[in-house]
Amino acid sequence: MKKLFLNILYFGIPIILFAFIADAFLTSQLKKSRKDEFGIWNDIYNGKVNSDIVVYGSSRAMVHMDPRIISDSMHESCYNLGINGHNFWLSYLRHKELLKYNKKPKLIIHSVDIFTLTKRPDLFNLDQFLPYMLNNQDVMDATISYKGYNYFDYHLPLLRYVGKYKTIGSIFKSMLRPSASDSGRYRGYSPQNHAWNDDLVKAKRRFADFRVDLDSASINLFDQYIRECISSGIELVFVYTPEYIEGQEFVKNRDEILGTFRQFADKYNLLFLDYSDDTLSFQKKYFYNASHLNKDGAELFTVKLVNDLKRNSYEADSGNSGNSGNATRKSSKSVN
Repeated sequence: MKKLFLNILYFGIPIILFAFIADAFLTSQLKKSRKDEFGIWNDIYNGKVNSDIVVYGSSRAMVHMDPRIISDSMHESCYNLGINGHNFWLSYLRHKELLKYNKKPKLIIHSVDIFTLTKRPDLFNLDQFLPYMLNNQDVMDATISYKGYNYFDYHLPLLRYVGKYKTIGSIFKSMLRPSASDSGRYRGYSPQNHAWNDDLVKAKRRFADFRVDLDSASINLFDQYIRECISSGIELVFVYTPEYIEGQEFVKNRDEILGTFRQFADKYNLLFLDYSDDTLSFQKKYFYNASHLNKDGAELFTVKLVNDLKRNSYEADSGNSGNSGNATRKSSKSVN
């Protein structure tokens, strides 16, 4: 029995040491990366967001709102925290981690869309959580209900890296060529120069009657988030960014979904800027698919958004934007 115990120690200790050392190395390298979502998470955890205005939402937020234009016009710092491929559950994780490691923003511009209050089954782009998830309760709570990681991945060193060949390869690639880890995003914003694609045509062929099911847990969490923002004095504005008209007509229960956001806006007296009928939504040249603006469209839209925020009495320099009048807390429609 004693010999067996010694053999376990003899072989086990080196394996455990290797796991801790390898985990620390891989994690430290990813925490330096600027590639894709790693750069955004690293700015959050390193306290480098620290902005007066932050943008939340999905990929539509990420590619539709230019922080340069917002900062230049509002005269306050801005960071775009839109997260590609995810719904509100992961936006809320970013919100919690932002407040933990950065100063509290004055204004959150929250981009809402038809998928905001849904919950996908898979953890899209799950590698982005690798450097931050070990023994991090907030990350585990936000991601463990998705198909992707299990309980042990959050608590045992190195296990979560098993099979992550592409991400591990990118680490060594960036060590040899540091510029390879730069995604080209500016304060989270990712402008797109793509030409119009056939995503909508494919979707129409696949779905004859496309409807979006809302997730009750996401709705409850969204309500909690709104109350937390209000209680902490953070101004919150909902924005439904331009969406190409044919894409709007494709979603059969779209009015019901937008009605949910209007109900939240009315309930909490929040500003809701809906650009569904904006002139941009009828011009294909400003989109690369039905849901996403290209770079030209995004820049035009951001200018419109800033002007509408000003028109609705958001005073960027007042330091007290939450008390700038009733206009900032009522449901509104943008003027084309």
